[in-house]
Amino acid sequence: MKILWFTWKDVKNPLSGGAEAVNEELAKRLIKDGHQVIFLVAGFPGGLSEEKINGYTIIRLGNRWTVYWKAYKYYKKNLIGWADLVIDEVNTIPFFTKYYIKEKNILFVHQLCREIWFYEMIFPVNIIGYILEPLYLWLLSDRKVITVSESTKNDLIKFGFKNNNISIISEGITTEPVKNLELVEKFSQPTVLSLGSIRSMKRTIDVVKAFEIASQTISDLQLIMAGDANSTYGKKVVRFIGKSKFKKDIHYLGKIDINKKVELMQKAHLLVVASVKEGWGLTVTEANSQGTPAVVYNVEGLRDSVRNNETGIICQKNNPSHLANDIINLLKDTKKYKMLREKSWQWSKKINFEKSYRDFSMIIKNI
Repeated sequence: MKILWFTWKDVKNPLSGGAEAVNEELAKRLIKDGHQVIFLVAGFPGGLSEEKINGYTIIRLGNRWTVYWKAYKYYKKNLIGWADLVIDEVNTIPFFTKYYIKEKNILFVHQLCREIWFYEMIFPVNIIGYILEPLYLWLLSDRKVITVSESTKNDLIKFGFKNNNISIISEGITTEPVKNLELVEKFSQPTVLSLGSIRSMKRTIDVVKAFEIASQTISDLQLIMAGDANSTYGKKVVRFIGKSKFKKDIHYLGKIDINKKVELMQKAHLLVVASVKEGWGLTVTEANSQGTPAVVYNVEGLRDSVRNNETGIICQKNNPSHLANDIINLLKDTKKYKMLREKSWQWSKKINFEKSYRDFSMIIKNI
């Protein structure tokens, strides 16, 4: 099968995240199974206009905002009739391929934007995007859709998509689960971990505030943060840490490699996530695989990747005070902590890209 995949970022884009990691793993397996895959994506400074990665082709066109028009023009000039299947990935904005392609097509949606518009976009783009999103979702609501969580499926249904047109594939992680929890050594001091790019929608300042509150009860509590802080919000977080009276116990490491990430996920006691919403929350499952449960806000995606009081804790209210209380209570309740740690580790073993690809492959074969 020849697959043409429209999405605005590829795995090498500096802004790539969990969605691009999923695309990469699915594409690699498609190639291994004898399929051909071409991605049409946005360019970025230093990125090649065309390259092959793991057997699939990436063609980079325009930038974050012009890629939609450039991809349309490139398709019309070079790729009409090439594909057996076209995937239109909705990552904030769709490519509206249904209006100009004749080939079979399907949408791929990790999460809807909704309130993220107000965290990641400036005025008036945020208002315009928030108003237009329901409209363009309605225009696409006759399409079949692949998504990664019940939360996103429910969101799509709210905007007119039919339940039987929405298929959910398993998420997956590339991090190999530890073999034996008993052999995982934790930091000597209780440590909470915040991982990933420090952006407004991640609400990292809420994590720092929760840590400050929890530190008043657990005096030796430590916070380790790792991720790119080059955004305006990231710099704001770094300044906020610098002014904290607990700054000696907050350790910002910047961007880290995968080996350091795995080490931190093993040694930390808790992962803390306060995002506005997620498609799933891959870092949660990754941390679980290394023997670390998570405390998270009650939002789309995170309520899928965490089973409350079974594999982690979902806050009753999304604010630093409740987040802090959940951190304190779990770290003090060693019996419950051990149970969550064990169950989250066991569950993480079932969330892998082999299953994700089986789900994905079955869906696209039956379109």
